[in-house]
Amino acid sequence: MTGSNPDRTVEPMSTLIVVKAAYDAEAQVWFVEASDVPGLHAEGTTLEALVQKLPDVIADLRERDDDRSELAVEVVAHARTRVPAAA
Repeated sequence: MTGSNPDRTVEPMSTLIVVKAAYDAEAQVWFVEASDVPGLHAEGTTLEALVQKLPDVIADLRERDDDRSELAVEVVAHARTRVPAAA
């Protein structure tokens, strides 16, 4: 092939998993609201705590699969708040 570099190593592509996180104000936890991983349920007292748990939880769920490829996880978070009316 013209222009190809035989010394260049090609990294395998990662599969992207999207996790939608939401905040439950009553329970005061961040939780997985939806994801590309069936059965993914996790929560944390902070968004960072939830994100840190995801690799282990996802790896546990994937133990049943034969696919051992690397995964990239993107967390999309949303929270809701209110601005009180001016007095």
